[in-house]
Order: sequence, then C-alpha cells, then structure tokens
Amino acid sequence: MELVVARIGKAHGLRGEVALDVRTDTPEERFATGAVLATVPAEAGPLTIVGTRVHQGRWLVAFAESTDRTAAEALRGVELVVEAGDSGDEDAWYPHELAGLRVELTDGTVVGEVVGLEHLPAHDALVVRESGGERTLVPFVHAIVPVVDVAGGRVELTPPGGLLARDAEALVVDRAEPERDEPFGRNEE
Repeated sequence: MELVVARIGKAHGLRGEVALDVRTDTPEERFATGAVLATVPAEAGPLTIVGTRVHQGRWLVAFAESTDRTAAEALRGVELVVEAGDSGDEDAWYPHELAGLRVELTDGTVVGEVVGLEHLPAHDALVVRESGGERTLVPFVHAIVPVVDVAGGRVELTPPGGLLARDAEALVVDRAEPERDEPFGRNEE
C-alpha cells in the first residue's frame, strides 16, 4: 500500500524548487537529501531530493530531475508516495488502515463504513458512507470517535445529535399550525 507523504505545489524561483503540501509527521526524515520518492502518477518519477529548506513555514524541495522553473511547474499536483506498513502507534492510523472499517454506535448499531480520511484545517475527519448511501464527515476526535479497532474491523462513534444523516429526519420539526375548529380568542373559564 502506498502512502502519500506530500503533494507538489507551486514552483518556487527559477532553479526548479517546488513547495510541498506535506502529509507526514516526519518531513525531516522523508525529505532528507538523497531520498528517492515514488510518484503518482508513476511516470512523473521517481524523484531524487537534492535539497530541502523551510521558507516562511513552507517546505521547499529541489529534485535532481527538475533543474528549472519549467520542469518544476510540470510537477505541480504530483503526489510523493512511500510504501506503508502499519502505523505502529497506539493512537495513530494511516488512511489505508481506516478505510473499510465498519462504523458503529456505542450500542452496536451499524451506521456505515469508513471510506476515507480528509485533512481539514481544524482536524482530520473520517469520511463515512452511511447505510443509506449518504456521505458524512465525522470529526476524527476522541470525544466523537472513542474507539478505533483496526484488528476488529470497526470504529465506534458517540456523535452529537444531527451529525449523521440518519438522525436528520428526527430533527425535522413540523412547523405547520394545527387546524382549529373554532376562532382564536380568550377562554371565558
């Protein structure tokens, strides 16, 4: 299984450097000088890193195969990938480990299946395909996803009301006025 560690962004300068959208917790290791990274699409690589630096909080990388701005611009959107095993951490998972897990509520009710993971600005979100086919983003935080059991093939949710599409129907309130047989007025009792 391939794991995306970065996506190549805009060209930077005239000498072939590119900005990276980093998707790894260990960029110092992944983007070390001399590292050779596979790419998606495969025909764009492999790419050999000849230099890295951080500029204004952004990782910039130079590849042996990209020595000018034109070559760097052609790499935009290419994903840098590595072979991935298991994460090894107790409370961390790769997206491929989560995809396909059954999604259940704490009472065992099956809600759907994890089909992906999205990296959002505030936190990651599980992409869940609910049993009815709806695609729902579930914040991947301990309060809402207290159990991730990769070996058991499931995640457990404690969602707030209205998060899941299956709960949306229960939140719809009929706001139509009830029909009355008599005119409005004050009771005389």
